[in-house]
Amino acid sequence: MSTSIQVDRYILNAAPFAQPILHHIRALVHHACPLVEEKIKWGFPHFDYREAPMCSMAGFKQHCAFGFWKVSLMKDVALFDTNTEESSMGHLGKIRSITDLPSDKKIISWIKEAMALNENGIKVQKSVKPKSEITIPNEFKSMLSKNKRAHHHFEAFTKGAQREYLEWITDAKTAPTKEKRMLQAIEWISEGKKRNWKYEK
Repeated sequence: MSTSIQVDRYILNAAPFAQPILHHIRALVHHACPLVEEKIKWGFPHFDYREAPMCSMAGFKQHCAFGFWKVSLMKDVALFDTNTEESSMGHLGKIRSITDLPSDKKIISWIKEAMALNENGIKVQKSVKPKSEITIPNEFKSMLSKNKRAHHHFEAFTKGAQREYLEWITDAKTAPTKEKRMLQAIEWISEGKKRNWKYEK
């Protein structure tokens, strides 16, 4: 197996429950795709094949995630959990133990299917939709005005970075969730952090 020291360290620093899960997924990827290339991107392990991303895995405090870059083109797409907020970047839901994973045979078949997509140079066609303007909620605007550091950093963010926060807040389904997200946003913004700072290098 051609492995990366960075991925070795990532697994070693993962929570104890996550380490056997990550080791298992990694071993299956290498078994199915001996020429896979390991990399750390956005802070978590990725597996590239034919100079293109194929799949990735991540370990969190209470669960792990495993997903495919071209999941929308795969035959079993309907079986995957594509709700990114619930699955936390993965397509197999929240993995808390090896028993939560499908059979090795099934996972290997998915990896081989993902390999074939890369071998054939098939890319996911992304539809670009015009983005409508998002108004800053009055409550959030008030919070920003009361926190000079947060206000300064938010104004310095690009429009895209601002939008990520505003969409996250306005997409909240309930008032308590919205309030919680606004408070969390103020904390992160005051530290100069973007919405997805956890996944940045």
